[in-house]
Amino acid sequence: MSEILSFSQLMLPEPLVRAVTELGYETPSPIQAAAIPKLLAGEDVLGQAQTGTGKTGAFALPLLARLDPAQNDPQILVLAPTRELAIQVAEAFQAYARYMPAFHVLPLYGGQSYTNQLKSLKRGSQVIVGTPGRILDHLDRGTLKLDKLRAIVLDEADEMLRMGFIDDVQTIMDATPPGRQVAMFSATMPAQIRAIAQKHLKNAEEIKIASKTSTVESITQRYVLLDANQKLDALTRLLEGEEYDASIVFVRTKSATEEIAEKLGARGYAVACLNGDMNQAHREQTIRRMKASQLDIIVATDVAARGLDVERISLVVNYDIPYDSEAYVHRIGRTGRAGREGKAILFVSPRERRLLRTIEHSTKQPIEQMSLPTGQVIEQRRIESFREQLAQTIDSQNLSFFQELVTDWREKLETTDVDLAAALLYLAQKEQPLNVAKQFPELRQPHARGEREERPRSDRNDRSERSSERSNERSGERPDRGPRVRREMKGDYNNYRIEVGKEHGVRAGDIVGAIANEANIDSQFIGNIKLFDHFSTVELPANIPAEIFQHLKKVYVRKQKLNISIDTGSTPASTPGSTAKSTTNSASQNSGGERRSGPGPRPGAAPRKTRD
Repeated sequence: MSEILSFSQLMLPEPLVRAVTELGYETPSPIQAAAIPKLLAGEDVLGQAQTGTGKTGAFALPLLARLDPAQNDPQILVLAPTRELAIQVAEAFQAYARYMPAFHVLPLYGGQSYTNQLKSLKRGSQVIVGTPGRILDHLDRGTLKLDKLRAIVLDEADEMLRMGFIDDVQTIMDATPPGRQVAMFSATMPAQIRAIAQKHLKNAEEIKIASKTSTVESITQRYVLLDANQKLDALTRLLEGEEYDASIVFVRTKSATEEIAEKLGARGYAVACLNGDMNQAHREQTIRRMKASQLDIIVATDVAARGLDVERISLVVNYDIPYDSEAYVHRIGRTGRAGREGKAILFVSPRERRLLRTIEHSTKQPIEQMSLPTGQVIEQRRIESFREQLAQTIDSQNLSFFQELVTDWREKLETTDVDLAAALLYLAQKEQPLNVAKQFPELRQPHARGEREERPRSDRNDRSERSSERSNERSGERPDRGPRVRREMKGDYNNYRIEVGKEHGVRAGDIVGAIANEANIDSQFIGNIKLFDHFSTVELPANIPAEIFQHLKKVYVRKQKLNISIDTGSTPASTPGSTAKSTTNSASQNSGGERRSGPGPRPGAAPRKTRD
C-alpha cells in the first residue's frame, strides 16, 4: 500500500477531515494510518503504541464515522485508567465531531457529582468516556445502558492492569453486546492483556508502532510545578527573570491567547496573539513584526503556530501543558532551530504530573524541575537592563542639550551630581521600578512528592509499628499476623484511619484507587494498608495539603464515606458503620490486613478500583 499523506486518503467523512485539518493535523501518524482503515471496515484492532503517537485519533475518527447520528443512546464506550485521560479523550471526540450535528460525548469519572452525571445520561450521549469504577457503578445502578453499543475501546490497557482495574474491565466488557466492535490500545502487552484480547477480540491483527518522538538536544527543557491560578504571575516572573530574545507562549484555546496577550500588554510587554480566528494576512503581519523586533512575545495555539520559524525565538513557554507528546515536540521546536540553542519551560499543575511523565517517556529526555526567578533575580535583571540602555544612549545620542540642563539644574537646586542623577533615575524608572525584590513574594509551590528530608527509616517504621499496634489494641480489632512486608518510602509518613472495612466488601485495591485518583498520590507512595472489620488503616505522606485531606473525607469507597483521620486508636462513635462492638474473637475470625509491597494488585488478587 502506498504511503498515506493526508486524512482524505483514509476515506473519512468530509466533516471529520475538515475538523482535523482545522485542528492543524496534516498527515496521519503511523498508528492512525494503520488503524483507521481497519476500524472503518468494522474490524477489531489490537494496537501497541505509546501515549503521544496519536492513538486517540486512531480510534475516535473511524468510530465517529460509523456513528448513527439519529440514535441518542450510547454507541461508543471508551475506558480510560484515569480521570485526566478520560477528560482528554472526551475533549478529542468533541473536537473531531465539531461539524457533526447533535453530537454529545459524556465523560464519567470519580469525584464528579452523581446528580450531574445522571442528568447528562438522561439527556443522552452517543459516546461515553469513563474510568472503570464509575462506569461499573452506573451499570450496577441501571443508569447506563449498553444494549445499543456499537464499539468499546480500552485505552492504555496496561495502565489499567497496573492500577488494579482489570476485574472491572472484564465485568464491563462482559456486559456489552456480543456483536460490538473492540479496539484495545496498550503501550506493552503483558500476558493478562493478551488474555483479554484473545477472549474479546475477533480475528484482530496486532498493530505495533514504535514511538519515534524525539526532541532537539540543543533545547534546554525544564518545568515549573505550580497551581493553575498562579500561571500568570509565574509567566511574568519568567519573562522578567529569564534571558531571551523573543518568546512564544503556548496555550490551548483561542480565548486564552487574547486574554493573556492583553494582560501581558498591560504589563508593558510588546506582545500579540496568534490563533485560528486570524486570517492569513494578519498572521503574516504578526510574524513580520516579531522578525523585525517590533514584538518580543507571541501567545499562540498549536494550530496557529504550525510552521512558525523566527530566528529570534529563544524561549518557548508551555503555559498549558499539551495532551499530546507530538504537540509538545512541535511546540518546543519553534526554538533551537538550525543548531541554535533554545529554552523550553513547561507549567505543570499537580494533577498534570502524569502528562509530564508521558512526555518524558515519549521524548526519551528528562525534563528538570526549576524554581521561578526570585525577586532579587528580577531586580538585578532590571538594573542590568537599565544600565545597558544608559550605555547605549551615551554612545549613540547627542546629549549636549541635556548636559546643559543638568548643569543649570544642579546650580539652581543647589544639589550634587549624585543626588541629581538619583532623582532623574527615580523619575525614569517609575513605570518599571528597579527596587522590586520585596514586591515579588515567593509563590507557594505545590509539594513535589519524595522531596522532604528523610528521617532514619528504621526509627520511623518502628514508631509507626508501635503506633499501629497500640491503635489495634485500643480498637479491639487485630490485623493479620502474617509476614510483614513494608515499602521503602522517603519522607515523613503518618498512619491514617478510614471508615470502611471488610464488612463493606473493601479490598486494598479499592483504597489505592480512591486515594491515587482523589488525592493525586501515585500508588507507589501509598504505604501499608490493613483491613479490619469496621475500618482500615493506610500509611500516607504526612504533608497532605489540608484541602486534599478535607476532600478525601468526603470520598466514597464501596458506598462508604472514607472520613479519613489521623489514626489515634480511638473509634469515632459518631461515624456511621464504625462502632467498637467487635471483640477480639470476632476480629480473629475475620482478621487479615492486606499489605501492599508495590504498585498494582497484590499477588494472587486483582483488586477493584473504587466506585467513586
